Amino acid sequence: MYYMKAFLILEDGTVFTGTSIGAKKEVISEIVFNTSMTGYLEVLTDPSYAGQAVTMTYPLIGNYGICYEDMESKKAWPDAYIVREISRLASNFRNEAGIEEFLVKNDIPGIAGVDTRALTKILREKGTMNGMVTTNENFDLETVTKQIKEYKVTGVVAKVTCDEVKEYQPGDLGTEKTDVKKRVAVLDLGSKNNIVRCLLNRGCGVKVFPADTKAEDIIGMNPDGIMLTNGPGDPAECVEIIAEIKKLYGSGIPIFAICLGHQLMALANGAKTFKMKYGHRGANHPVKDMKSGRVYISSQNHGYVVDDTSIDASVAEVGFVNVNDKTVEGLRYLKQNVFTVQFHPEACAGPKDSELLFDEFMNMMEVSK
Repeated sequence: MYYMKAFLILEDGTVFTGTSIGAKKEVISEIVFNTSMTGYLEVLTDPSYAGQAVTMTYPLIGNYGICYEDMESKKAWPDAYIVREISRLASNFRNEAGIEEFLVKNDIPGIAGVDTRALTKILREKGTMNGMVTTNENFDLETVTKQIKEYKVTGVVAKVTCDEVKEYQPGDLGTEKTDVKKRVAVLDLGSKNNIVRCLLNRGCGVKVFPADTKAEDIIGMNPDGIMLTNGPGDPAECVEIIAEIKKLYGSGIPIFAICLGHQLMALANGAKTFKMKYGHRGANHPVKDMKSGRVYISSQNHGYVVDDTSIDASVAEVGFVNVNDKTVEGLRYLKQNVFTVQFHPEACAGPKDSELLFDEFMNMMEVSK
């Protein structure tokens, strides 16, 4: 079988040659890497990757195929997909499609045969950079690198959020049917299905709102609690959403926020965020609970972080820190029933060590009543 030659061109002029997989089109994107050994479908369908091209550091991708039930959203979101080796034979009784077929169906171009270890070392040493995936063998490097450097990730939250309000009851999304104990409003900034599933499993009726929803509409639902989800892009770009979150914070309703939601809540309370050198993306990141001293292994996907020096000590305290680089992984707010985490307690894919934080959210809603 003939496979078309493809190229990954980085903004520093580095060129990797491989074979084309997925959709046959040219894209420029921000190149990031994920260190997960499994869960490639969950990575592909995580809306937080909108505006980015994902490099998988594990050398063989696709060996257990595609099971549509495991998707974390309605479609795949990365601009492109970069792997060392693609498995064209899936060994899994649940397999419904090959990964190449899935990439084509979702209009995502990719490149296989790349030395992803060398690529990851470049991104770790020089920092996250833009790149182009192309099948054009006649590219002019000087012209192309200029185009690549001009790319910016913008407007991605609006791209990934839901179009209209959606409601779920226990029993939906494969959960157990039970009586509704609490009603939770979810602000969808790029939510993964398992966030909603974790709430349904605890007997919550869930109402999911688009990212541009006004705070008054959410508060008017009179929910027992509010969830702010994960999502893509630079948190500081979400100026209008931050203004609404500030109103939600002042409502007195218990709030639990994850990933981008965590960053936006911090910005709404006067803190600042900054872009990390290469971010945290993988399923084995250790985080320490500053209250108990316990360390959890967590699933993470973020390129921005809250600046610990910008946190007002009278407003919030650091609840979790990253064991590896000491960055902020969570905040507990002192004046409201609000706590936030940078990592993913809903996992999928990844360890479920910290899923008990959803129980803490349930307790917070119970006590506040």
